[in-house]
Amino acid sequence: MTIIEGKTGPWEMVIGLEVHAQVIANSKLFSGAATAFGAEPNSQVSLVDAAMPGMLPVINEMAVEQAVKTGLGLNAKINLFSEFERKNYFYADLPQGYQISQFLHPIVGEGTIILDLEDGKTREVGIERLHLEQDAGKSLHDQHPTMSYIDLNRSGVTLMEIVSKPDMRSAEEAGAYLRKLRSILRYLGTCDGNMDEGSMRADVNLSMRRPGEPFGTRTETKNVNSIRFVQQSIELEAKRQVAILEEGGTIDQETRLFDASKGTSRSMRSKEEAHDYRYFPDPDLLPLKIDGAWVESLKKELPELPDAKKQRFIDEFGLPVYDAGVLVADQETAAFYETVAKGRDPKLAANWVIGDYFGALNRTSGANLGNAPVDATKLGGLIDLIADGTISGRTAKEVFEAMWDSGKDAAAIVEEKGLKQISDTGALEGIVDQLIADNPGQVEQYQGGNAKLIGWFVGQVMKATQGKANPGMVNQLLKKKLG
Repeated sequence: MTIIEGKTGPWEMVIGLEVHAQVIANSKLFSGAATAFGAEPNSQVSLVDAAMPGMLPVINEMAVEQAVKTGLGLNAKINLFSEFERKNYFYADLPQGYQISQFLHPIVGEGTIILDLEDGKTREVGIERLHLEQDAGKSLHDQHPTMSYIDLNRSGVTLMEIVSKPDMRSAEEAGAYLRKLRSILRYLGTCDGNMDEGSMRADVNLSMRRPGEPFGTRTETKNVNSIRFVQQSIELEAKRQVAILEEGGTIDQETRLFDASKGTSRSMRSKEEAHDYRYFPDPDLLPLKIDGAWVESLKKELPELPDAKKQRFIDEFGLPVYDAGVLVADQETAAFYETVAKGRDPKLAANWVIGDYFGALNRTSGANLGNAPVDATKLGGLIDLIADGTISGRTAKEVFEAMWDSGKDAAAIVEEKGLKQISDTGALEGIVDQLIADNPGQVEQYQGGNAKLIGWFVGQVMKATQGKANPGMVNQLLKKKLG
């Protein structure tokens, strides 16, 4: 919870999010037109999408299935009866003059999402509903000096509008909500979550109140297309509202637009109420009735979702909550980690994946788990060399860098560079004996109670062996020899 200290006292944010998630499907909600991203303008438009006279919508079964799977993944109620309605408003890129959506009878009812917060705690946020609707087209205002262009490729694309309850109290919680929702959608394979491509967008509903008082008047910031921008827009709008309220003003219920490049927002229009859209059942579409047995069959086919996987990583691998949360945030990362950890120390594997491996990915342009020069098998091989004492943890970092640069496996690099750790007791014993004989003063200090000098002795042995001595073995020998 974030409390904003104003001039007249504390204020609390009340946040709800409406997320538009584009369904992964090869065709649109009511037509067979393609949905691929990046196609030539107006190249994926059927007569239905263009609202030609006499064209009738036919529902896409895959879109319904994806919505039901998403509802199940959100622990939500699946409504076996739902209905499509016409939502009437004018946009230049909305050919019909209405949008086919759901209002009174959505396909999915109430559910929950568990947020993973930065302090390791969790928090539950309620889902109000999920309904299906068709997307509008896109207006392009920067292609001509005096005209706007219309691209109808998105017209009719299936959207799931996922509406949260007003349960969030900070920009950080809103960010955690979007990350968790996107993770669930990607695990389910129902939306790719690529906000930069417009396949997941958020509308931010925000109001301010004195802690414990009733909700205030909310504004809605439309179509924010990144988690960072959502958080920035929340902070900006919260400060704007507090400034107005503390001057004795009132908040207008309105729709606003956030300009990420300028870090500002502006009013678009007064906020419409449901009756302004003149909803009524679409006469061309029968009510949607779903078989309960079909829903149960989909439920059985769901993958292991992030929360369940996180708990398994904690229970099975003994990982801390933070590590488990980081590793399961992405399905591909979780699978990568499980391959690395199989038959190995799971905590050591987690440290390498989260630390050195993620670091290398982040600093390498265009690198991802699928194309990185070091795959899970090679990383596992490096960890094996640490575990069996062939190389030290410090040397392993040098080897990893060489692996990343060359694509070679760890064993080959260790052999080429002569990095194998000295674990021969006889060889190390001779070095330790000589070190003790050459440094009687340090020996006397250590034996007189200066235990910290053991580090100096270890350092001298490592120096004499060019860092190749097994540190654990060196420690044991020194303590034994020094008495």
